[in-house]
Amino acid sequence: MDKGTVMKAFRGRPSIYDRCQTEVRSADLTVTGVSLRFGGVVALSDINLSVKTGELLAVIGPNGAGKTSLLNCITGFYRPQEGAILFNGQNITRKPAHSLVKIGIGRTFQNIELFPGMTVLSNLYLARHTHCGYGFGPACLYLPAVRREEIRHRRILEEIIDFLEIQSLRNKPVGALPYGMMKRVELGRALALEPALLVLDEPFAGMNLEEKEDMVRFLLELNRSWGQTMILVEHDMSIVMSIAGRIVVLNFGEKLTEGTPEEIVRHPDVIKAYLGDADAI
Repeated sequence: MDKGTVMKAFRGRPSIYDRCQTEVRSADLTVTGVSLRFGGVVALSDINLSVKTGELLAVIGPNGAGKTSLLNCITGFYRPQEGAILFNGQNITRKPAHSLVKIGIGRTFQNIELFPGMTVLSNLYLARHTHCGYGFGPACLYLPAVRREEIRHRRILEEIIDFLEIQSLRNKPVGALPYGMMKRVELGRALALEPALLVLDEPFAGMNLEEKEDMVRFLLELNRSWGQTMILVEHDMSIVMSIAGRIVVLNFGEKLTEGTPEEIVRHPDVIKAYLGDADAI
């Protein structure tokens, strides 16, 4: 992008959520009979769940319940030994992670996977590679078509930066940011992929109360105002109960139950999984 080009501050709906993109952003996910084993250790056993376009589904459970393993199967990092995963009717069970990004599945990670020596803006730019329409040769020559596309990518990133309220951080190295801000940048990088399905693995981990409140605000706006489909894994039950439309509970790799927050909070098996046997307590 030309140094002389000025990017104006953006307010409102980011262009990646234009209403005309509704059909493109279809994100129906079906997980059927998925089982995952590591040697003799069963991480997941016959898991069944579904996510509808526009839904915010939370997956909860004690440590070691298999939550991250499930997300890794959905996003192509693990391949289950049994079962099938369908995304918009397409079988994605054996597809690698980079292929799933191209069809609209993006994610954040439990442990931050940013490049600490690069700036916030550079980390966000990395997520635009799947949307680049030019090759190596035109990029080296920096042809007019390349310049126009670079301006379009920068405009999208500036919209995301303004939405996440990190304008003052765009040129700072990620490694110099507080942990909570790193989490916000990682969310921005996932959004830059333009995912139809956004998979969030503990996005609130390590945050203070103010940072959590900001993240809740961002996720609610993404989901309720702009229809972003999400799967959320999170340990903070107060957050899960306040933002999730439906909750799936895992325990020791098995699905205990699913339902609305009101149903889950009163379910005896869920209470037992988190607190132990009520009679023993």
